[in-house]
Amino acid sequence: MELVKVNLAEKFAAFSQHWRPKIVGELNGQEVKLVKFQGEFVWHQHAEADELFLVWRGRMRVEFRDRVVELDPGEFLVVPRGTEHRTVAEEECEVVLFEPAATRNTGAVTDPALTAPGGVRI
Repeated sequence: MELVKVNLAEKFAAFSQHWRPKIVGELNGQEVKLVKFQGEFVWHQHAEADELFLVWRGRMRVEFRDRVVELDPGEFLVVPRGTEHRTVAEEECEVVLFEPAATRNTGAVTDPALTAPGGVRI
């Protein structure tokens, strides 16, 4: 494995699309992805994968059917596998994701506007 230093600010500046995660690193079968959110995402779940959302810039919330968790910069939340959720950001939010390699952003849901192509690296 090659040692590569990653500058998050530079990587976030390299793209502008919302809801399109970009892979910036890999470790132990996990991918480190960067994504920009704005608006509401689709309700979904990941049957086999826990998912970590770490807010780098902006504010977001993770909505569950029975509660809402607000996240500010420097805060993170782990959504356990099989838990239905959606992410929402009133204004653009930059987020670091940690999840198993090849995890599809919309889980088992296919949404023409929100399901992102997998394996995109920057």
